[in-house]
Amino acid sequence: MEARGLRFLRPRQVLFLFLFWGVSLADSGFGHYWVTEETERGSFVVNLAKDLGLGQEELAARGARVIFEDSKQHLLLDSHTGNLLTNEKLDREKLCGPTEPCMLYFQILMDNPFQIYRAELRVRDINDHSPVFRNKEMILKIVENTMEGTAFRLERAQDSDGGRNSVQNYTIDPNSFFHIKISPSDEGIIYPELVLDKALDWEQQRELILTLTALDGGSPPRSGTTTLRIVVLDINDNAPQFARVLYETQVPEDSPEGSLIVQVSAGDVDSGVNAEVSYSFFDASEDIQTTFEISPFSGEIILRALLDYELIKSYKINIQAIDGGGLSSKCTVLVEVLDTNDNPPELIMSSLSKYIAENSPETVLAVFRIKDPDSGDNGKMLCYIQDNLPFLLKPSVDNFYILTTEGALDRESQDVYNVTITVTDLGTPRLKTEHNITLLVSDVNDNAPAFTQASYTLLVRENNSPALHIGTISATDADAGTNAQVTYSLLPPHDPQLALASLVSINADNGQLFALRSLDYEALRAFEFGVRAADRGSPALSSQALVRVLVLDANDNAPFSLYSE
Repeated sequence: MEARGLRFLRPRQVLFLFLFWGVSLADSGFGHYWVTEETERGSFVVNLAKDLGLGQEELAARGARVIFEDSKQHLLLDSHTGNLLTNEKLDREKLCGPTEPCMLYFQILMDNPFQIYRAELRVRDINDHSPVFRNKEMILKIVENTMEGTAFRLERAQDSDGGRNSVQNYTIDPNSFFHIKISPSDEGIIYPELVLDKALDWEQQRELILTLTALDGGSPPRSGTTTLRIVVLDINDNAPQFARVLYETQVPEDSPEGSLIVQVSAGDVDSGVNAEVSYSFFDASEDIQTTFEISPFSGEIILRALLDYELIKSYKINIQAIDGGGLSSKCTVLVEVLDTNDNPPELIMSSLSKYIAENSPETVLAVFRIKDPDSGDNGKMLCYIQDNLPFLLKPSVDNFYILTTEGALDRESQDVYNVTITVTDLGTPRLKTEHNITLLVSDVNDNAPAFTQASYTLLVRENNSPALHIGTISATDADAGTNAQVTYSLLPPHDPQLALASLVSINADNGQLFALRSLDYEALRAFEFGVRAADRGSPALSSQALVRVLVLDANDNAPFSLYSE
């Protein structure tokens, strides 16, 4: 088991932070890590907290997370230990095919403050595949008058491994007629060439059977074999000649199956069967064989499977023309796949907060990334939200965007916002993706209760019964929840001689006022007092109003004389 991480560039560098609209990108270079393919899940790669120069608790507190470019979770971050672990067995061949080195790019995101570290993971190859020839037997027809030193390129073996673990050498059985020469190509691939050491004689030996062995560079090396059957032909002294050595064509990726890609043509100046030319693919990979077919008679190359520019952008097809006498020549067809706008943009949400406290300063609500696998204008994107919303959409690095409030919000004005994030490409026709977010504004106790009147006048006829309901005061609060629940109370009277507590009471929940005893107009014709309405917020807010009670006279006293005779 082998998994290691190469540290962020040290020792000791100063870490420069470049601010992108409120977000910092740690620009000390890529973090370079590596892991050997087929390593068991959960294998240690690196202690990320130590590698980033952060405390273990800080890594967890800042919500560190790992996001790969292909949106798959190849690595797992243990926020308790700070260790970066493999989340699956990685197969280099499935991830990168023949591409070497095999690199997976990812970002490390952290909040408070929001930062992005860019990193790459190299998946190192192990020698887990043997070379394989496409055919168990290769037939090579050679005319008897072929000159010594002539070389015949043979079909190479395929090896899914990369680097030194790919095919490095070829050998054949010891014999007196041929040896193997290794020939490199422009693509860095080696091909076996069969070199004639001794002239052939059809009259003495018409066929040779040899074993061709392909060896890779592993330790120990793996090998694969095929049978090489060499058929000696009587003289056919003219091979077919293609009209062009190189054919180049362009094909839109949305071309239907059965479309004609190109037609190759070769002529032979011989006569009879020696002038009859047939066409076939030569040293064709599985992708080419499943995607194209060639007519052996006309040389037309036909599309047999749909193309996908995002997977394969071009094909190099080797074509062989063989005449009836076994002579052959080769040409190359280069097929360039043209991109069409067949992929809508993608929006990948990294973090989202659906609740905002009113009166808060500028707040980060969402962090997301957009991508489009198309190319050119088809892959260029615009990202925006509706107008007339109190929010800002800020672009960051690596196609990340941040949705923030533009300023403080007022719940009493609007408590719900529906935000639509739209991503559109610049292709023809334009494709777009929409993502809807519902944001709720939570209440803050920023409104005091308000009385319906600044003062109230209540009329009470004297000699009333005790506990008589004499009136109601009312206040409302624009806040919500407990911040809007109002309680009422009496304020101490300005006149210290007024025994208010024995005259009236108030219901704390609904503001109803009651006379506690029978009032006497002749003793007390009017009195006034203050009332308070307070909410249940923290801290509580309140307001006051004035209540004036007028006692109405009743005819409850008989006349009497002030003088007696």
